[in-house]
Amino acid sequence: MVELNKKYLIKRRKFGVVNWVGFKSLWLKECNRFIAVWQQTLLSPLVSSLLFLSVLSLALGNNRGDVLGHSFINFLAPGLIAMSLLTQSFSHSVSSLMIGKIQGNIVDMLYAPLSAVEVSMAIILAAIARSFLIAIISIVVFSFIVEMHINNIFYIIIFGFLSSFILGSLGFIAGLWAEKFDHTATVTNFIITPLSFLSGVFYSIDKLPNIFQIISHINPFFYMIDGFRFGFLGQSDGSIKLGLIYLISLSFIMWFIAYYLYKKGYKIKS
Repeated sequence: MVELNKKYLIKRRKFGVVNWVGFKSLWLKECNRFIAVWQQTLLSPLVSSLLFLSVLSLALGNNRGDVLGHSFINFLAPGLIAMSLLTQSFSHSVSSLMIGKIQGNIVDMLYAPLSAVEVSMAIILAAIARSFLIAIISIVVFSFIVEMHINNIFYIIIFGFLSSFILGSLGFIAGLWAEKFDHTATVTNFIITPLSFLSGVFYSIDKLPNIFQIISHINPFFYMIDGFRFGFLGQSDGSIKLGLIYLISLSFIMWFIAYYLYKKGYKIKS
């Protein structure tokens, strides 16, 4: 009996500093979730961007002027891709938590041997994976319509990553805060959409009055799209170095808020 008790002695399983198996499993689960409905998560953003590009191209006709030394359509295309990247990163994180809360299966994450760091990072990195897939597909498709010259792929990757990380973290926070999908729509309609449309996607901020140029330089979405576009065109509206510092700082702040709220069980557990 003594040997039998020792053989089946229950111990606390130790994973080390990071539970890599659990972290990878949650990340794969999140990736499989958006791949399973690829028509909605990958194809729909591409169609929306193509519609924007087509409508503006037809509306402007031969009156298209140069913007930052490039034709308007060549200027517009990277901005549309960046805007899709931002909105879809937010959409993934917020929908992941909202579906879990509504269906009640969020307890699976709470009971799993995963820390708040591992859960938040797995969901946010899955949102980044979705955004990068959309960006790659959009670049390939747009290249058949517009001259997509890649000036510096490093800036495309780094600004794409930071932008997706910030919006993924914001989606994580919104998913914890929201109690129904109407609340998430409020964040989209009153924060994401206005900031993205007023960030220089469709225009150069040099054409704005000075006061609005100052406001644009405060808008983090301006640096996200401007830096991403710089990777294609080699021209920017603002400072790339300042944009990197701003976005790196903001990404840490947004992630820490997401991590802290989840660790405290904000609107998850009593």
